[in-house]
Amino acid sequence: MLTISQLAAYAGVTVRAVRHYHKIGLLPEPARDHSGYRSYNSAAVVRLIRIHTLADAGVPLARVQELLDATPAKFEDGVQEIDKSLRAEIRRLQVSRRRLARLAAGDHLALPQTVVDYLDRLRSYGVSERYIVMERDAWIMIAAQVPEVIDTVIAAKHEQLDDPDAQKLYSLVSQAVDNPDGEALLFEIADILERMYIRAFEAGQLGDEPFDDQLVELLDAVMLESAPEAARLLTILEERGWKGWTRIERVPTDRLEGLRDPGGSVERETVGGCDVGAEPAC
Repeated sequence: MLTISQLAAYAGVTVRAVRHYHKIGLLPEPARDHSGYRSYNSAAVVRLIRIHTLADAGVPLARVQELLDATPAKFEDGVQEIDKSLRAEIRRLQVSRRRLARLAAGDHLALPQTVVDYLDRLRSYGVSERYIVMERDAWIMIAAQVPEVIDTVIAAKHEQLDDPDAQKLYSLVSQAVDNPDGEALLFEIADILERMYIRAFEAGQLGDEPFDDQLVELLDAVMLESAPEAARLLTILEERGWKGWTRIERVPTDRLEGLRDPGGSVERETVGGCDVGAEPAC
């Protein structure tokens, strides 16, 4: 007869494990002898070894009793069922590992690969990480709210980046974000944006973004909260007849009247032969 310590040693488990098996009913607990000790026989050794073998093979303890009492056919079926579950769990863990590996790069959190590639393209133009973070946060909201339009919007952004004006714009915006006192940079940015807005207006592309009003407000807020100098840029653009950041609109004529200087005139600028303070029909 064996003590609990000797039983545990024979089966290659700890005394704590033996007591746990007693507690959950896998291993019958013998009665104490006249000296107050519990003694284990060979049957207990065999059963404990079988329990340990099954548990060590990955069988959940909740299924061990079932397999111990099963017929050979039912035992085989049970093992195959458990193996199927384990293979599914392995696949899930492999997917999780791949995701964690991608997350190590930083931008992959909550973003599809197409957006990550776009952000990397911005980096290739020397765009600062502070601005990249602003863009990334905006794309995270877009991916969560309207994932079905990501590929279309990203394709348009890549096409836009083929424009030298857009490349120059990102470079200047990046500098402005890192240089909040660069007023001259803001006017240079506004000049480029006007040229791009006019081309988009002439092509009928203004206001065609696939976002609802609430998402537009959230996307604008990302920029305004992350880069306070953006508010000054929007003011400059509004004085020239343009409003918005995510959704670009022409400022109505009567609104422009309220922006006139004390001399009663609005300083207007022409780009590509179009008076940017004029009606949209120009």
